[in-house]
Amino acid sequence: MLIKPQKEDFKVISYYLGKISCGLAITMLLPLLAAFGYQEWAPAFDFISGAGVALIVGCLLTINQPKRTDLSWSNGIVVAGLSWLLAMVLAAVPLFLSGHFGSFLDSLFEAMSGFATTGLSLTRDVDHMAQSYNLWRHFTQFLGGQGIVVIALTFFVAKTSGVFSLYVGEARDEKILPNVVSTARFIWLVTFVYLFLGVASLTIIGLQLGLSTMRSFFHGLCIFMASWDTGGFSPQSQSILYYHSLSYETVTFFIFFSGSINFGLHYLIWSGRRRELWRDLETRTYLFTIATTAFLVLVGLTQLVSFPNLPSIFRIGFYQVLSGHTGTGFMTVTTKQFSQWNDLSLLGIILAMAIGGCTSSTAGAIKTLRIGVVAKGLWRQVKTVFTPEQGMVIEKVHHFRDTVLEDKQVQAAGLVVIAYIFLYLLGAIMGILCGHPFLSALFESVSAAANVGHTIGITSPAMPNLLKVTYILQMWVGRFEFLATFVIFGFIASLFKGK
Repeated sequence: MLIKPQKEDFKVISYYLGKISCGLAITMLLPLLAAFGYQEWAPAFDFISGAGVALIVGCLLTINQPKRTDLSWSNGIVVAGLSWLLAMVLAAVPLFLSGHFGSFLDSLFEAMSGFATTGLSLTRDVDHMAQSYNLWRHFTQFLGGQGIVVIALTFFVAKTSGVFSLYVGEARDEKILPNVVSTARFIWLVTFVYLFLGVASLTIIGLQLGLSTMRSFFHGLCIFMASWDTGGFSPQSQSILYYHSLSYETVTFFIFFSGSINFGLHYLIWSGRRRELWRDLETRTYLFTIATTAFLVLVGLTQLVSFPNLPSIFRIGFYQVLSGHTGTGFMTVTTKQFSQWNDLSLLGIILAMAIGGCTSSTAGAIKTLRIGVVAKGLWRQVKTVFTPEQGMVIEKVHHFRDTVLEDKQVQAAGLVVIAYIFLYLLGAIMGILCGHPFLSALFESVSAAANVGHTIGITSPAMPNLLKVTYILQMWVGRFEFLATFVIFGFIASLFKGK
């Protein structure tokens, strides 16, 4: 039976959405300071306007204080889901004012792509975009990869009960430390360590490539945020191809691969338990799926005459596979070149994007842990067939610790896999309705729903509004792994049918 939400439930939800809105206004101070530093006066006014709108919305949402600030399970997940839609609208304000977007819908698309760490872009003339606007695009990916709610847990709601529902609502269901606030702060610790090392490395390489000190640092900072949070935005329209540097590609590879690893595994490695990297079911499945999809892509590329030798095939093909598998979306080929790859190589990329990285990381898509659990469940079923009728088959899995595989784990993982496949196909159908071939439509749909950012040319400012809305919804639903979406729909249904 559905329970009808009470007036107090709306007050609590509104209160937390208001807090998050105010927090987003504070984050706009970074691009505002950059605008002052670069003497970009028009962008500075745009960010002041955007922050002002966010503050006004935040004040309006918190003006009616609830009697209690404790979150119920459903209310917390509703807040998590709606906060991203609210953040999308607010973050789109300065983007739209920049003049680099043809409509407010395009700026909404860009903001959702940023927060969902997707990387698909509708920006016009990004190569001549003001530095502060570019910084804001990349900063949305940094905020989205860490999690808007993780930021709230870190700074705003540390003493509130029920915060675990917020954490779970953002598709992070593993507490690394005893409580989610400590977990959120550990995530920030890991991030800032990698930020220092990553930005320093990229800045040095940029200097060696001939970029000025400030330009090299700016590119290094933006590329790090997009790499670590498996986002895919870049300051230049050519993505990583712009740098024509094996060193740049290598460093970004290590950054986005690290960002796609479970934060719990980061904690165990930092604690000295490095053997977990090879024992864990999730990482072993990850390495297997990377090898399998890379093999498909490399075999496909050997059939093309446009690649002169095997080293170039491996360098280009493997980078695109890893970029897609981790959900990053960086490209070292042009969109036109990508669209000319044969079906086998594109299929390998599609599979890599569809599977995704690890759970409780910045990556999206199905996640390799679920693939491993489903595979283990199938293997247990096969062994059951060859086991005597009185016998019992027990299958163990190791994910941080040894546990017995249960039917409910396999069923839960299988349901999410099926839901993602449905989401991928739904987007592909919409692409076909807009006149694109099946494989191309499927490629772009998987890229959006799996929060990757690879494109073979469908995503552009000229594409139909129907596809823009479809991809926005796919990015949102895919980022939350369906839980928040289902709970929000259930919350709405309970308004009419609840008792």
